[in-house]
Amino acid sequence: MVAFVLFAAIVYLLPRSRINAEVDTDLHTLAAELRSAEVFTEPDGTVRLGIAADLDNLETAASFFMVVDTEGDISLRSQNMGTLPPDFGLLDENGLQGEETLNYVIQGDSTMRVLSSPLYDNKERLIGYLQVGRLVDSIESFNRFLVIALFVGFAGASASLFLAVLLTPSSFKPLEDMAAVTRQITNADDLSRRVPNTERTDEIGVLARSFNQLLERLERLFQTQQRLLADVSHELRTPLTAIRGNVDLMRRMGDADPESLEIIQEEIERMTRLVGDLLLLARADAGGLPLEKKKVELDNLLFEVYRQVRLLEKSVEVKVTEVDQVCMMGDVDRLKQLLLNLISNAIKYTPDGGTVDVSLSKKNGWAYLKISDTGMGIPAEDLPYIFDRFYRVDKARARAQSGQGGAGLGLAIAKWIAQAHGGNIDVTSQVGEGTTFTIILPVLVEPKPTPMDSTADELTKTRPGLRALGASFRRSSSS
Repeated sequence: MVAFVLFAAIVYLLPRSRINAEVDTDLHTLAAELRSAEVFTEPDGTVRLGIAADLDNLETAASFFMVVDTEGDISLRSQNMGTLPPDFGLLDENGLQGEETLNYVIQGDSTMRVLSSPLYDNKERLIGYLQVGRLVDSIESFNRFLVIALFVGFAGASASLFLAVLLTPSSFKPLEDMAAVTRQITNADDLSRRVPNTERTDEIGVLARSFNQLLERLERLFQTQQRLLADVSHELRTPLTAIRGNVDLMRRMGDADPESLEIIQEEIERMTRLVGDLLLLARADAGGLPLEKKKVELDNLLFEVYRQVRLLEKSVEVKVTEVDQVCMMGDVDRLKQLLLNLISNAIKYTPDGGTVDVSLSKKNGWAYLKISDTGMGIPAEDLPYIFDRFYRVDKARARAQSGQGGAGLGLAIAKWIAQAHGGNIDVTSQVGEGTTFTIILPVLVEPKPTPMDSTADELTKTRPGLRALGASFRRSSSS
C-alpha cells in the first residue's frame, strides 16, 4: 500500500508539474512578445498596443490575450475572443493586483491558465494590465482521468489487502493443524500418528504427504532400533548364560570338563560372529566401510565358493547348473561373503537329501546369480521382512533343529553388499517347495576387441575352471 501511494503521487504530480511548466512558459513567451510592442494611451484613457497583425490573428488557437486599463475596462483583445459570449468579461478578474500573477480561472465549462502582467508607460506609470490566457480543458480532463484511475487502483489494492487479511487465516489453517499434530507427536512420542490434508493437490498437500513419509520412516527406524536392542540383548544373554552355567559346573567339579569347554568355545565363537556382524553393519550404516573395488571374475569366484562349501558337513547336494563368463567391478572379499552367506543359508534350511542349485548368467548388462534350494520355504507374509536385522522366519524353532542357529544378520549383510555394488537381491519362495535368491549385479562393460585380438580370445575362451560345470557333491555326516 505504501509503495502504491508513492507510485500514485509520482504518477500524478510529475506529469502535472511538467505540463504546468510548459503552459506557463508559453504564456510568458506570448506576454513578452506583446509587451515588446509600443504602449500608449488615448485621450479617453484607452490603452493601446502597437502590435503586429500576426500577433493579433489568434482566431483558432487556444490562447487569448486582452489589454485592460486600471479601471478594469477592456481596451483590446485578440480576435479569437470574438467567438466568446458577449458577456465574457476579463480573463482573470483577480489578476489586477499591481504585480504579475498566474492563476487557474474557470469560465463556464472551460478552464484557463491566465498570466496577468502590469503595463507601464514611458514614465513608469501603471496604465493597465496585459492578460494572456490558455485553455487547459484537455489537461484537466487528463488529470481527472488520472485521478479516477489512481482511485480505482487504490480501491483495488485496498480490496486485495482486505481479501488477503480475510483469507490468510483459512489458507494457513492446514499448516496450523499440521503443527498441532506435530506437537502432539513430540509430546506423546507417538510416531504412529499422521498429519492431515494429504488429499490436497497443492503445495500443502505435498508437504503433508512428505511429512507423513518422514514420520513413517522414523517410526520404522525407531521400531528397528527397539527390536535391535531387544534381539541383541537376547542373543548375548543366551551364550553368556551358557558360559556362566558351564563355568559354575567346572568350579563345583574342580576340574575342566571337556564337554563344557567345547560348549563355552562354541558360544564364544557365536558371540564373536555376532559382534563382528553388528560391527560390520554399524560401519556400513555410518559409511565407514569402504569397498576395495577391482575387476572380479564372478565365475571363478563362484567356483572358489563352491569348493569351500563342499567342506560343510551336511548331507545336501550342491550343484552348479550354469555358468557364464561374467566380469564386474567389486570387492572380492565382500562378494565372496555374499555368496557364502546365501549358499550356507540355503544348505542350513534344506533338509537331508535335498539339493541346492547355483547358477550364473548375464543379460542386458546385468549378472544374475541364483541360489535355489528344496528346503522348507518362507511364508508369503514373512518375505518382506527376511532382510531385516535379527528377523527369523521360524522364531519358535530351536537351534538344535537347524544344527547351527544364526543371529538373523546374514541376509541383512548380504542385502547391504549387493546394494553397495549397485545391485539388489530378489527372493521367491513356496512353503514346502523351496526358496530362490537372485543376486542382480551390474556387469563390467569392456571395450570390444580389435580384429587382431579376436583370434586370441577364441583360443582362451575356454578356461580350466569351467570344466567343473557338471560338478556336484553329496556328503553325509557319516563320511
